[in-house]
Amino acid sequence: MKLLDGVRVLDLSRILAGPWATQVLADFGADVIKVERPGVGDDTRTWGPPYLKDAAGNDSSESAYYLCANRGKRSVAIDFTTDEGQALLRELVVHCDVLVENYKVGGLKKYGLDFASLQAINPKLVYCSITGYGQDGPYAQRAGYDAAIQAIGGLMSVTGEPDGAPGAGPQKVGVAATDLMTGMYAATAILAALRHAERTGVGQQIDLALLDTQVAWLANQASNYLVGGVVPTRQGTAHPNIVPYQVMPAADGYFMLAVGNDGQFARLCEVIGEPGLATDPRYATNNARVANRELLVPQLQQILSTRPAAEWLAALEQAVVPANPVNRIDQVFADPQVQARGLRIELPHAGGGNVPMVRNPLKFSATPLRYEQAAPVLGQHTSAVLEEVLAIDGERLRVLRELGVVGFAGKAKS
Repeated sequence: MKLLDGVRVLDLSRILAGPWATQVLADFGADVIKVERPGVGDDTRTWGPPYLKDAAGNDSSESAYYLCANRGKRSVAIDFTTDEGQALLRELVVHCDVLVENYKVGGLKKYGLDFASLQAINPKLVYCSITGYGQDGPYAQRAGYDAAIQAIGGLMSVTGEPDGAPGAGPQKVGVAATDLMTGMYAATAILAALRHAERTGVGQQIDLALLDTQVAWLANQASNYLVGGVVPTRQGTAHPNIVPYQVMPAADGYFMLAVGNDGQFARLCEVIGEPGLATDPRYATNNARVANRELLVPQLQQILSTRPAAEWLAALEQAVVPANPVNRIDQVFADPQVQARGLRIELPHAGGGNVPMVRNPLKFSATPLRYEQAAPVLGQHTSAVLEEVLAIDGERLRVLRELGVVGFAGKAKS
């Protein structure tokens, strides 16, 4: 048994936020039907290189980017700019519990695929709309992209080296964090709305904006400003509320030091041979260390830069002081804890061979997640879904294909 057995999701989203949400639902066992434009597909299919290699060793039509966010789904190629395509989607909606889309505000209304139109034929439908700026407000019609939202939503203002430091300036996070967080909010919102629909028989529209998400997950930085009235600034790897909590230099590189309380700080001072720092009134408490970070941190940096990182890490682990290496991605997947947790998995691909992936981080004791297939090729399941869900026969499929309304498995255009 799977967590979401019996839940069917119609996925009209592209790029990352929507597909990330629907991949989570697919991991949980929902039947996710990914609707793509025939011959083109999700934009990220061609966001490469790198691309998955086919059996002959040639680049396939699936980029690594696309593969990371679309496992476990069924691809149905339907051109809903046509009347016939719109009719097919409305037929599918009757048999679905959830629809996810990330078109511009009002973009689906002209096709009769907006929430009001579809709720009329499926009152229990949970309809999740993901946009850059929301369904209303002065920016509602703007297109939303992750990096632009990181900028306007404040994240870049607290990411990067501080003014005056080498390489100073705003930086975006190294992954599309706003898209990913929006996808996670979408998945949780959909599950909550499904619960409501089960109890009441009534679905609803979820209005989810990248900007709203970004502002929401400013977390302690937003709270620091709202409560303390001080505008947070860029501090590199340092923490605004905890000291010492940042990347430190070693004789041969860097490591991350994450001292979270006064006891840990005292043990750090023992390790580095400076126990007096722990009783110095300027550093004895975290409040004092935050106030005097510009005095304390250079002292620590000078001491820590005298020995290799591995020596410090071993000593700090022995003293139960949190610290870790700053791993490259290849080192992450070679890490024994990552390997012990089974975070790398391989799933079969329709083109042959397996796709290496990162598993969902959730582990359930009673209903462990089962991963059955990698991201689909474009139109891989058109026939199966339309025959299974709508009982469409082969002749109608042939006609729809000739009209260009539907597509079947084939290479996406670059």
